[in-house]
Amino acid sequence: VFSSEWDKFCQESYNLNFGDIPYGDITKIDEKDIPNFDILCGGFPCQPFSVSGKQKGFADTRGTLFFDIVRIVAYHKPKVIFLENVKNLKAHNGGATFEVISNTLNELNYNIYYKVLNSKNFGLPQNRERITIVCIRKDIDNGNFEFPKGSNDFKTIFDIKEDDDKTEKYIINRTDINIDQEKLKNAIKNGKVNKHVQIGIIGKGGQGNRIYHENGIGITLAASSGGAASKTGAYYINGKVRKLSPREAARLQGFPEEFIIIENENQALKQFGNSVPISLLKAVFAGLIDMGEKKHE
Repeated sequence: VFSSEWDKFCQESYNLNFGDIPYGDITKIDEKDIPNFDILCGGFPCQPFSVSGKQKGFADTRGTLFFDIVRIVAYHKPKVIFLENVKNLKAHNGGATFEVISNTLNELNYNIYYKVLNSKNFGLPQNRERITIVCIRKDIDNGNFEFPKGSNDFKTIFDIKEDDDKTEKYIINRTDINIDQEKLKNAIKNGKVNKHVQIGIIGKGGQGNRIYHENGIGITLAASSGGAASKTGAYYINGKVRKLSPREAARLQGFPEEFIIIENENQALKQFGNSVPISLLKAVFAGLIDMGEKKHE
């Protein structure tokens, strides 16, 4: 019923796919102007948190985007809150950041469930570990919610690659590409594996300059990494070294084929690098549906 996003390229994606132009900066939107809703989904940076002294709870969240989630939740009291963040949020600032988040949501009358989940266990060829936080309002929580276990069946880059005629522009032609022939031979010989397999480097091999084989799963998509294969990483596919296309990045995150990708490819890759994996999200929400069904048994 409501979306908020200040990035104009993200707004373009929303409009193309959902016919909805999100409202802008959430910090400038009064919670009273947001329509009533049942579920709040949000992501927020953990870096701005700075917990000092013995203060805890609501006051410690001011000045961060999490505060805006809190003020909206405090006013609307939705049934469920879904939050996603980097894996190490739990350990950030010696655990104090997560303590503030938990205490604040508890004070707002929510039970908090959290677990680190990896998209590679949900049918996506990407090693992406993120903490998933599900908060259920205490008066409706029956204690039956469970996070999905995922599966050990996995896909690889090979399974999501586009045809060569669509990816020629992403080939990296540089003289400082170094392929380890022994690792390449093993990658081909061993076939599909449930991990990313590095077989070479570009230049000095920094982020975005490491080469992986298509028989393994992909590395984590990033919104801002540099290097010759910025945001996607470089892959040895059909005998060529290249970065992934926006459509391949969309597949790595579980977006359906009919999802319309904006023309600005750099911004499209940034969006996919920031996204929640769709297949994982569906599995988590299926757990909420199961919880409701168990309530009526």
